[in-house]
Amino acid sequence: MPDPSAFSSEIDADSVREVTAAGLLRGNQQGKNTTRSEMNASSKPSLAVRLRQRAEMLREIRRFFDDRGFIEVQPPCLSRDCVVDAFLDPIEVESSQVGLFGELDSPTKFYLQTSPESAMKRLLAEGAPSIYAITPVFRKGETGARHNVEFSMLEWYEVGGDAASAIELLGNLAVEVLQSPSFKTVTYRDAFAKHLGFDPIEVPIVDLHGLVDEMDSSLAESIGLDRDALLDVLLSERIEPVFANDTPTILTRYPLTQAALAKPCQDDPQCAERFELFYRGVELANGYDELLDADELKKRYEHNNEIRMAHGRPALAVETTLLRAMRQGLPACSGVALGIDRLLMLRVDAHSIEDVVPLPTTRA
Repeated sequence: MPDPSAFSSEIDADSVREVTAAGLLRGNQQGKNTTRSEMNASSKPSLAVRLRQRAEMLREIRRFFDDRGFIEVQPPCLSRDCVVDAFLDPIEVESSQVGLFGELDSPTKFYLQTSPESAMKRLLAEGAPSIYAITPVFRKGETGARHNVEFSMLEWYEVGGDAASAIELLGNLAVEVLQSPSFKTVTYRDAFAKHLGFDPIEVPIVDLHGLVDEMDSSLAESIGLDRDALLDVLLSERIEPVFANDTPTILTRYPLTQAALAKPCQDDPQCAERFELFYRGVELANGYDELLDADELKKRYEHNNEIRMAHGRPALAVETTLLRAMRQGLPACSGVALGIDRLLMLRVDAHSIEDVVPLPTTRA
């Protein structure tokens, strides 16, 4: 890693290490309508091919959700507040730059959204049915082979859904888009027990620290005795590589301390109904049986602000539009966020996000 600042309550494990996807281009993944004249003489596909591949995948995704009764929505990229995440930094825009400074009820600043979550949950609280969105999101300072400051996110919420239905939907989407014959699931605890030989929740924290220290002593020193941060490193370095195969794998039932916005598991109070999708060692999606308790959300936001300030980041407003929406009443639902650009990278065996984003931030 890595820098502990890469850790998040909605953990992007690929901040830990940049791993390129390997393999040959699948013929039917290169774009069903591409022509020989569109290909460059080099092995790297032309811009025309990449644009066609992206458009075809987006059509497949929309058809997948449309066929299941979801409604596509377009949440705003710019909003008066944002999700309070411990390590994700939103990009701020002064109200004067928007032309609204001094207007009635105008905030002093707006935020480019790190996720469409707040807006979509506000729609659900106002009565929207199951919805999905494919939208740009923004995260300050995120660059690399799998990162771009602006990237595309697919996010959906199934009204009445739970962890089981969300995992099934996510797995079926992965099977269809990645053209895999099946998907599999494994619990967080079972993954650690199988590949590292201990229970990640019960193991003494000094043992976790010792394992990370063997890998990177300076990283271990910077993390200290932060259990979740230590687990993140071990997950990324020792377990995720095991998922580097051609079967989409969904890791389920994360520790409650990594619950983000997920409900606790009814049969295991130490775990939460949170899950993530991995394919060829790459983390693609993060999902929850969504938290409905506004008071609990406020507590988690306040805790995230404590972490932000401990790492030199400014606190973010806790009394957000999302919090008000949850007090109004958020229906029982499941939610999943998936990185479109990474999904396309794996679908076409690209080595960098710049290969699939037509104009990345470095050239925008």
